[in-house]
Amino acid sequence: MAWLTDPLASALTIDGDGALRIERDEHGIPHIHAQWDTDLVRGLGYCHVIDRGMQLLVTRALGQGRGCELLADDETMLGVDKFFRRLGLTQGLSAEVEKMPGDHKRLLTAYVDGINAALDSHGTPWELRLLPFKLEPWTREDCVLMTRVIAYVNLAQSQGEMERLLVELVQAGISRDLLDCLFPNQLNELDPWLLKKVTLGEKVIPEAVRWMSAIPSAVASNNWVISGSRTASGKPILSNDPHLEVNRLPAVWYEVVLELEDRWCVSATMPGLPAPLLSRTNDLAWGATYAFMDGTDSWVEECKDGRYRRVEGGRSEWREFDKRSELIKRAKKPNVTVVYYQNDHGVLDGDPNVPGHYLSTRWACATGTGGASLAAMLSLFHARGVRQGMTLLSHVETAWNWVLADSEGHIAYQMSGRMPLRRKGHTGLVPLPGWDPNHDWKGFVPPDRLPWVVDPDEGFVATANNDLNRYGRSRPINLPMGPYRADRIAEVLASRSDWTVDAVRRLQLDVKSAQAERFMAVLKPLLPDVPEAGELRDWDLGYDAKSRGATRFERFYRELLQSVFGEKFGPEVMNWLFDECSIVADFYWNFDQILLDADSIWYGEASQRSVWQEAAKRACQGACAPWGEGRGFMMSHLLLGGKLPRFAGFDVGPIVLEGGRGTVRQGQLYRSGGRLTSFAPSYRLVTDLAEPVANTALAGGPSDRRFSQLYKRGIAEWAAGELKAVKPTWRPLKPKA
Repeated sequence: MAWLTDPLASALTIDGDGALRIERDEHGIPHIHAQWDTDLVRGLGYCHVIDRGMQLLVTRALGQGRGCELLADDETMLGVDKFFRRLGLTQGLSAEVEKMPGDHKRLLTAYVDGINAALDSHGTPWELRLLPFKLEPWTREDCVLMTRVIAYVNLAQSQGEMERLLVELVQAGISRDLLDCLFPNQLNELDPWLLKKVTLGEKVIPEAVRWMSAIPSAVASNNWVISGSRTASGKPILSNDPHLEVNRLPAVWYEVVLELEDRWCVSATMPGLPAPLLSRTNDLAWGATYAFMDGTDSWVEECKDGRYRRVEGGRSEWREFDKRSELIKRAKKPNVTVVYYQNDHGVLDGDPNVPGHYLSTRWACATGTGGASLAAMLSLFHARGVRQGMTLLSHVETAWNWVLADSEGHIAYQMSGRMPLRRKGHTGLVPLPGWDPNHDWKGFVPPDRLPWVVDPDEGFVATANNDLNRYGRSRPINLPMGPYRADRIAEVLASRSDWTVDAVRRLQLDVKSAQAERFMAVLKPLLPDVPEAGELRDWDLGYDAKSRGATRFERFYRELLQSVFGEKFGPEVMNWLFDECSIVADFYWNFDQILLDADSIWYGEASQRSVWQEAAKRACQGACAPWGEGRGFMMSHLLLGGKLPRFAGFDVGPIVLEGGRGTVRQGQLYRSGGRLTSFAPSYRLVTDLAEPVANTALAGGPSDRRFSQLYKRGIAEWAAGELKAVKPTWRPLKPKA
């Protein structure tokens, strides 16, 4: 069908409750024109299949823990299947669908009908036909599953893994004083004696490299909203640039324009979800970053004979675990049955038939969630202002920082998420004794106690995965990312009152490092008297491709981390944390607070001055290349990346990644799970509420079809930092007879 590959082909008409037409604009973005809301989402489901069917089906297979059955039957995939089966994200999906109000359930059904109509007409994507894949209809339950998969993997997951890492640090003998510096104000309930008794199953750090982390990439994003008092148009401007993995094709996001006769929405969606996620409508705009809410806790369980100990009324009793048996079907090898033991604290990491102490871990959104989130997001299309938008978004069950702006001139920030209601004084980071019921969750924090603000005096709100607890009556964030990006954004936003779309675009591309600025204030007087030090002394703090100062500073930063932490952790561990996982990429602030504290006990008998001087001497030895050299990466095809010659065109690049961990424009490359991964702006949105336009850039084309001219469309413009204008067309729609 020409419409699949040619953005200039004629419109596509499909069956719906009323008239339903889909056409592409000059960017290849589908515009769905309909008479009814049901047909808008029906058309969205149809588009998700014909443009991103491979992405849609692969994500579902992984979330179901059916990779060995449907994708690749090997030991690596078996580990992935066990990971997802352990999470139990498929539990209670039907109940979530039934909880949805009738109108929203009809919308969900229409979306699923659109997906299945496209699957029936187009069949299995050819790439999946090379695998043992079996095509099955999409269900409403699959949409609920997608809400959980997207919110946990690489996001909430990182919070839970940090608790496991803390246990490993205790078991490795790191002293309480040193740990208190690494996790300030978080360890008041730490019992090292108890944690040393815990037997960990799948360790975050394998024995080969003691402290290797299995934490995959977590999201780092920016969003901000500017009041009309600070813009040239007099109306608010909203900006969002979620930083996700960009070295893959297709892109994570899928752009679409939804149009009724009197309403429209330009949105970045995700295949498998029927709702607009990062969007602009007639009179409202909203964008998201991950909130770093701690919605995951672990408890220490004392186990024997398949049971766990519980103390009630001063008396101990032994209770039976609930047993969940999961059959993992394999395409080429014998099926595997895995038994998981769980209680109110989540899933046990161990075998309770072997006496000992193990961790039970629970994520707040693993079960009993999804329906409310879908209903809230489906309602946003008709929301008229920030107050209504905030109310809806506050009922999204997963953890996000939302900024909003409306055509009336209001701006706002709202956190969403299911925050556990813990005993007073417990931050959620330290695993506590599971036998004491005082440590159990007491429900969840009401949405109005989460951080939020409307029309702040500053005239803007900016979030960048930083600590935003000041806006709430609760403290959901205990491990934020560093404040550098948020501070830099706020500093620049406050510097002018004539913001435009193009000025905001340039701020999204800003590569001045606020982290380096903090460090250089201490380092400059300590630099050695050698020519190479001039690259730091005269550095403008920018992480642009030509900068040698950025390269030199990263040498220094690495040397400093090795000097301070390598003695305790081991140099091979620090190398791994820096290059092979996201510990430094995510949680550098925990390290930086120690490095910047001249009196930190981590310096031992040495002084901060002497340690920094020695690190600077080593960093200033020899020549260094510009920052962009060696930072080229390939956008690799989701299934066939790296498996075919470059001339086959499945992989795109190399693309040079500018920016660093402390810059507004994130640009981080490291290995995770044995493969290269990245932090970079996966999507850029800037919209001025004075105009019916969303200005966007996407790290990949609309289609996942390699032989479509839409596969690579827009990549060059995204890499260059350019934006395209996406707007509704308001073309007349002939009513269905």
